[in-house]
Amino acid sequence: MKNIVVFASGSGTNFQSIINAVNDGNITANIVGLITDRKNIGALERAEKHGIPTRVLTPNELPDDKKFAEELIDQLTSWQTDLIVLAGYLKKIPPPVIKKFKDRILNIHPSLLPKFGGKGFYGMNVHRAVINSKEHQSGCSVHIVTDEFDEGPVIAQSKVKVDEKDSPEQLAEKILKEEHRLYPSAIEKYLQTL
Repeated sequence: MKNIVVFASGSGTNFQSIINAVNDGNITANIVGLITDRKNIGALERAEKHGIPTRVLTPNELPDDKKFAEELIDQLTSWQTDLIVLAGYLKKIPPPVIKKFKDRILNIHPSLLPKFGGKGFYGMNVHRAVINSKEHQSGCSVHIVTDEFDEGPVIAQSKVKVDEKDSPEQLAEKILKEEHRLYPSAIEKYLQTL
Protein backbone atom coordinates (compact mmCIF):
# COMPACT_ATOMS: atom_id res chain seq x y z
CA MET A 1 0.00 0.00 0.00
CA LYS A 2 1.34 3.42 -1.00
CA ASN A 3 1.75 6.30 1.46
CA ILE A 4 0.23 9.72 0.73
CA VAL A 5 1.15 12.96 2.49
CA VAL A 6 -1.26 15.87 2.03
CA PHE A 7 -0.18 19.53 2.14
CA ALA A 8 -2.90 22.08 3.03
CA SER A 9 -3.14 25.72 4.14
CA GLY A 10 -6.84 26.20 4.86
CA SER A 11 -10.10 24.56 5.85
CA GLY A 12 -9.17 21.26 4.23
CA THR A 13 -12.29 20.38 2.24
CA ASN A 14 -10.21 18.71 -0.50
CA PHE A 15 -8.22 16.97 2.25
CA GLN A 16 -11.54 15.68 3.64
CA SER A 17 -12.60 14.38 0.22
CA ILE A 18 -9.30 12.45 0.06
CA ILE A 19 -9.79 11.09 3.61
CA ASN A 20 -13.32 9.98 2.65
CA ALA A 21 -12.09 8.29 -0.53
CA VAL A 22 -9.42 6.38 1.42
CA ASN A 23 -11.98 5.33 4.06
CA ASP A 24 -14.43 4.23 1.34
CA GLY A 25 -11.75 2.22 -0.49
CA ASN A 26 -11.79 4.51 -3.54
CA ILE A 27 -8.14 5.42 -2.97
CA THR A 28 -6.00 2.39 -2.16
CA ALA A 29 -3.36 4.12 -0.05
CA ASN A 30 -2.68 5.33 3.47
CA ILE A 31 -2.64 9.01 4.43
CA VAL A 32 0.45 9.04 6.62
CA GLY A 33 0.65 12.76 7.33
CA LEU A 34 -0.51 16.33 6.82
CA ILE A 35 1.92 19.19 6.33
CA THR A 36 0.73 22.75 6.70
CA ASP A 37 2.29 26.20 6.80
CA ARG A 38 -0.30 27.62 9.20
CA LYS A 39 -1.51 26.93 12.72
CA ASN A 40 -5.18 26.84 13.78
CA ILE A 41 -6.68 25.80 10.43
CA GLY A 42 -9.51 23.43 9.61
CA ALA A 43 -7.19 20.92 7.91
CA LEU A 44 -5.39 20.33 11.23
CA GLU A 45 -8.71 19.66 12.97
CA ARG A 46 -9.66 17.16 10.25
CA ALA A 47 -6.30 15.38 10.61
CA GLU A 48 -6.69 15.17 14.40
CA LYS A 49 -10.23 13.82 14.07
CA HIS A 50 -8.97 11.03 11.78
CA GLY A 51 -5.77 10.25 13.70
CA ILE A 52 -3.48 11.52 10.92
CA PRO A 53 -0.05 12.78 12.06
CA THR A 54 0.64 16.47 11.36
CA ARG A 55 3.59 18.77 10.97
CA VAL A 56 3.31 22.57 10.97
CA LEU A 57 6.20 24.30 9.21
CA THR A 58 5.51 28.04 9.25
CA PRO A 59 7.59 30.51 7.20
CA ASN A 60 8.35 32.47 10.42
CA GLU A 61 9.99 29.44 12.01
CA LEU A 62 11.97 28.59 8.86
CA PRO A 63 12.72 31.81 6.98
CA ASP A 64 15.60 30.12 5.12
CA ASP A 65 14.38 28.25 1.99
CA LYS A 66 17.24 25.75 2.23
CA LYS A 67 16.35 24.84 5.83
CA PHE A 68 12.64 24.66 4.89
CA ALA A 69 13.43 22.22 2.07
CA GLU A 70 15.62 20.10 4.36
CA GLU A 71 12.91 19.93 7.05
CA LEU A 72 10.30 18.94 4.46
CA ILE A 73 12.51 16.23 2.94
CA ASP A 74 13.36 14.85 6.40
CA GLN A 75 9.70 14.69 7.38
CA LEU A 76 8.57 13.18 4.06
CA THR A 77 11.35 10.58 4.23
CA SER A 78 10.46 9.61 7.80
CA TRP A 79 6.84 9.11 6.73
CA GLN A 80 8.04 6.95 3.78
CA THR A 81 6.10 9.15 1.35
CA ASP A 82 5.21 7.73 -2.07
CA LEU A 83 2.98 10.59 -3.24
CA ILE A 84 2.55 14.21 -2.12
CA VAL A 85 -0.91 15.68 -2.69
CA LEU A 86 -1.33 19.46 -2.51
CA ALA A 87 -4.83 20.40 -1.36
CA GLY A 88 -5.03 24.18 -1.12
CA TYR A 89 -1.40 24.58 -0.05
CA LEU A 90 -0.34 28.16 -0.74
CA LYS A 91 3.43 28.06 -0.18
CA LYS A 92 5.67 27.25 -3.16
CA ILE A 93 7.25 23.81 -2.94
CA PRO A 94 11.06 24.25 -2.83
CA PRO A 95 12.99 22.95 -5.88
CA PRO A 96 14.98 20.35 -3.83
CA VAL A 97 11.67 18.75 -2.73
CA ILE A 98 10.34 18.75 -6.31
CA LYS A 99 13.60 17.16 -7.46
CA LYS A 100 13.59 14.50 -4.71
CA PHE A 101 9.92 13.63 -5.39
CA LYS A 102 10.01 14.13 -9.17
CA ASP A 103 6.66 13.22 -10.76
CA ARG A 104 5.32 12.32 -7.31
CA ILE A 105 3.64 15.62 -6.36
CA LEU A 106 0.09 16.37 -7.50
CA ASN A 107 -1.87 19.62 -7.24
CA ILE A 108 -5.44 20.63 -7.98
CA HIS A 109 -6.03 24.05 -9.51
CA PRO A 110 -9.44 25.79 -9.84
CA SER A 111 -9.30 26.51 -13.58
CA LEU A 112 -8.89 24.71 -16.87
CA LEU A 113 -5.13 24.92 -17.17
CA PRO A 114 -3.21 26.32 -18.96
CA LYS A 115 -5.79 29.13 -18.66
CA PHE A 116 -5.70 31.18 -15.44
CA GLY A 117 -2.68 29.48 -13.91
CA GLY A 118 0.64 30.72 -12.58
CA LYS A 119 1.80 33.11 -9.88
CA GLY A 120 -1.06 35.04 -8.27
CA PHE A 121 -3.77 32.79 -9.70
CA TYR A 122 -5.26 31.09 -6.66
CA GLY A 123 -8.62 31.11 -4.89
CA MET A 124 -10.99 33.94 -5.76
CA ASN A 125 -8.35 35.59 -7.98
CA VAL A 126 -8.89 32.75 -10.47
CA HIS A 127 -12.69 32.95 -10.43
CA ARG A 128 -12.71 36.75 -10.77
CA ALA A 129 -10.36 36.51 -13.76
CA VAL A 130 -12.54 33.84 -15.41
CA ILE A 131 -15.70 35.96 -15.00
CA ASN A 132 -13.94 39.18 -16.11
CA SER A 133 -12.71 37.37 -19.24
CA LYS A 134 -16.32 36.37 -20.07
CA GLU A 135 -15.41 32.67 -20.25
CA HIS A 136 -18.31 30.29 -20.92
CA GLN A 137 -16.72 27.43 -19.01
CA SER A 138 -14.24 26.87 -16.25
CA GLY A 139 -13.43 23.93 -14.02
CA CYS A 140 -10.52 22.30 -12.26
CA SER A 141 -7.29 20.62 -13.28
CA VAL A 142 -5.10 18.04 -11.56
CA HIS A 143 -1.48 18.37 -12.60
CA ILE A 144 1.99 17.15 -11.73
CA VAL A 145 3.98 19.79 -9.84
CA THR A 146 7.13 21.17 -11.47
CA ASP A 147 9.37 24.13 -10.64
CA GLU A 148 6.97 26.60 -12.28
CA PHE A 149 3.52 27.36 -10.80
CA ASP A 150 0.75 25.37 -12.54
CA GLU A 151 2.86 24.41 -15.56
CA GLY A 152 3.30 20.66 -14.97
CA PRO A 153 1.50 18.07 -17.13
CA VAL A 154 -2.28 18.01 -16.60
CA ILE A 155 -3.52 14.50 -15.78
CA ALA A 156 -7.25 15.19 -15.26
CA GLN A 157 -9.78 17.98 -15.78
CA SER A 158 -13.45 18.58 -15.09
CA LYS A 159 -15.53 21.39 -16.62
CA VAL A 160 -18.40 23.50 -15.33
CA LYS A 161 -20.57 26.01 -17.15
CA VAL A 162 -20.04 29.66 -16.25
CA ASP A 163 -23.43 31.38 -16.11
CA GLU A 164 -23.65 35.10 -16.88
CA LYS A 165 -25.07 35.74 -13.42
CA ASP A 166 -22.37 33.76 -11.54
CA SER A 167 -20.46 35.68 -8.89
CA PRO A 168 -16.87 34.57 -8.17
CA GLU A 169 -18.19 32.92 -4.99
CA GLN A 170 -20.90 31.00 -6.87
CA LEU A 171 -18.39 29.83 -9.46
CA ALA A 172 -15.98 28.81 -6.70
CA GLU A 173 -18.72 26.72 -5.08
CA LYS A 174 -19.52 24.92 -8.36
CA ILE A 175 -15.87 24.18 -9.03
CA LEU A 176 -15.17 23.03 -5.47
CA LYS A 177 -17.85 20.33 -5.85
CA GLU A 178 -16.06 19.14 -8.99
CA GLU A 179 -12.69 19.21 -7.20
CA HIS A 180 -14.06 16.93 -4.48
CA ARG A 181 -15.18 14.46 -7.15
CA LEU A 182 -12.20 14.72 -9.53
CA TYR A 183 -9.21 14.81 -7.18
CA PRO A 184 -9.72 11.47 -5.41
CA SER A 185 -10.26 9.60 -8.70
CA ALA A 186 -7.21 11.28 -10.29
CA ILE A 187 -5.10 10.38 -7.24
CA GLU A 188 -6.20 6.74 -7.40
CA LYS A 189 -5.43 6.50 -11.13
CA TYR A 190 -2.05 8.15 -10.67
CA LEU A 191 -1.13 5.82 -7.77
CA GLN A 192 -1.51 2.89 -10.19
CA THR A 193 1.34 4.34 -12.29
CA LEU A 194 3.83 4.57 -9.40
